Amino acid sequence: MFIDSHAHLDSPRYDEDRDTMLSRAWAAGVRTVLSIGIGDGPDTMHRALEISRAYAGRPDTPRIFASAGVHPHEAQLADAAALSRLDGLLQQPEVIACGEIGLDYFYDHSPRDTQKEVFLQQMEIAAVRRRPIIIHCRPSENSTNAWDDTLTIIEQEWAPKGLGGILHCFTGEWQHAKRAMDCGFLISFAGNITFPKAQPLRDVAAKVPLDWMLVETDAPFLAPVPNRGKRNEPAWVVGVAEKLAEIRHLASQEVAFRTAENFHRFFNIAQYMAH
Repeated sequence: MFIDSHAHLDSPRYDEDRDTMLSRAWAAGVRTVLSIGIGDGPDTMHRALEISRAYAGRPDTPRIFASAGVHPHEAQLADAAALSRLDGLLQQPEVIACGEIGLDYFYDHSPRDTQKEVFLQQMEIAAVRRRPIIIHCRPSENSTNAWDDTLTIIEQEWAPKGLGGILHCFTGEWQHAKRAMDCGFLISFAGNITFPKAQPLRDVAAKVPLDWMLVETDAPFLAPVPNRGKRNEPAWVVGVAEKLAEIRHLASQEVAFRTAENFHRFFNIAQYMAH
């Protein structure tokens, strides 16, 4: 049983074959997907929830949970109406996390001060609604400044809440993973761990305790080798698990089981399934 802990199922790139794409995931052994609710911006962050509800109870597709949040790219669009919309979405039982939120200093689509302000505002809403957060962090070239800023904010403003979160599509160094785990964050690895030049990332993956690890696709982005460059999809989370298994000298089934167990425990999935 595999769990894809981060996929953008509402992407228009799936509009023509979403049903068959999810059927392929089921056939590959993927039983749960967390559909990330950032949409194309705040006005469409509800689409992940709509997909979760549309596929609820279908026999041959994964169980789909949802998140909701304003990506740092669109932080400058996070007005009062957008934050109110986020608050409403986080009250829905299928929406189990706030995200992806955080800081992106690589593209700087929104001013950095605005990104930080909106990051803090969303954390406040998530804390009230008792939802963990999913972090997007992308530093500028040749600098770890986004990691330093993100982790300092988490340590000062979020860790005291005791709700934890996920560092999605982790690309940082061991020190960043360690600081995040000390704040109750799981470390999620994506298809880029299979890329030829990703040895430093694989070195970190060898050190992260298996109990603190998740796997994801970030689909439709970052398809793992040998499908790099193609549209990614949840079925290919198997390739991420296989690479982690190779790195840690384990069977891929062991990585699948343990990361699924981590996901269920962290989100208290039994509670949601009972609901």
